[in-house]
Amino acid sequence: MEIKVNDNNIRLDKYLSNNTDYSRNLIQNMLADGYVTVNNNPAKASYKVKENDIINIKEGYLKETDIKPADIPIDIVYEDNDIMVINKPSGLIVHPGNGNTNNTLANGLMYYTKELSNLNGEERPGIVHRIDKDTSGLLLVAKNNKTHEILGDYFQNKKVKREYIALLCGEFPHDSATIDAPIGRSTKDRKKMAVTDKNSKNAITHMKVLKRYKKYTLVSCILETGRTHQIRVHMEYIGFPIYNDPVYNTKAATSFGQFLHSAKMTFKHPITGKEMNFECPLPAEFEDFISKLEEK
Repeated sequence: MEIKVNDNNIRLDKYLSNNTDYSRNLIQNMLADGYVTVNNNPAKASYKVKENDIINIKEGYLKETDIKPADIPIDIVYEDNDIMVINKPSGLIVHPGNGNTNNTLANGLMYYTKELSNLNGEERPGIVHRIDKDTSGLLLVAKNNKTHEILGDYFQNKKVKREYIALLCGEFPHDSATIDAPIGRSTKDRKKMAVTDKNSKNAITHMKVLKRYKKYTLVSCILETGRTHQIRVHMEYIGFPIYNDPVYNTKAATSFGQFLHSAKMTFKHPITGKEMNFECPLPAEFEDFISKLEEK
């Protein structure tokens, strides 16, 4: 790619960020690795461009993904030039891993569009964050690297508000609770996470009771942090595991998996700054089970 500069006294990394589809972070990496020259000379990110400078960006820095597109149905709640909001069904893995390379949301996204970010690597096109395989609901996707970089900052600085709906086993006695308990890899089972003081990170979940049933409690959970399996681990820790959870509940589970649904998401649009609010209803299996509890 060749660019003729039409401005003066702007940092090279900022100028390229403003005049290409690359994020500033990616541009700085490309500069550091020698993929960018100015007037055929190596250049630093801090170089101040001059009018009529010729910038060249070598090809090959970003590799094409090896993920094979697959015709997997995607429930798109919202889409524009920069983001997609997906309603992920229970049972669908977000990105390839652990031997599953063909039946993931990432494969479906590749089939649907080629306009996806790649800041999280070739195996995670568009994927800014994830939810567990058997957790359903809202998931945010970036369609370009600039958007991805901003959204990544949002998640890191808690600028994305997410609310989950969960059905717990047992009748929780309080109307609300905050679980502040660190989470790390379980020392008893390396496939599980657990509340532990060893190699853990702080984890905070705010919980509110929506309705109590005989032997069950419907709650909303808002994440203050985003640790792996956070809600599932915290609910098991307080003695009210999520219904049908195949990992953190001792009772037998069906193939549907845990009754945990990402129901609401609020954030500012990474490009326009507009306040974005999304909600999606419970999946049919979850809703039907609640209806049966209501009948009882």
